[in-house]
Amino acid sequence: MESPTLEGRIVTILGLQEGVSARGPWRKQEFVLETNEQYPKKVCICCWNEKIDELKNYQVNDSLKVGVNIESREFNNRWYTDVKAWRIEPLTQNPAPQQTESLPDAQDVVGMSFSDEDEELPF
Repeated sequence: MESPTLEGRIVTILGLQEGVSARGPWRKQEFVLETNEQYPKKVCICCWNEKIDELKNYQVNDSLKVGVNIESREFNNRWYTDVKAWRIEPLTQNPAPQQTESLPDAQDVVGMSFSDEDEELPF
């Protein structure tokens, strides 16, 4: 199964959480991304340890493309789901192509008549 990718803008960045477990110290920070869909959804995504340093490069309203892993776990007969970021990168939007007025090609005017009879010139 391919890991999902979410695209959207940062709505909020939550506070840093830190602690110590049996495996040593840990850091966790969550942010909320609003997706770029017809009906946008808000998704809370968590960053762990070194990913937090990458998250510091962005701020609210920045557009991102985030590779995530989704995992659920059971605790006391309740299920909890985490959406963990494994890749964070800026979402570069391609600018809309600029429309330019095209001039007639030299071949387009061959054979055309430019006589004074067709139109009077003001000079």
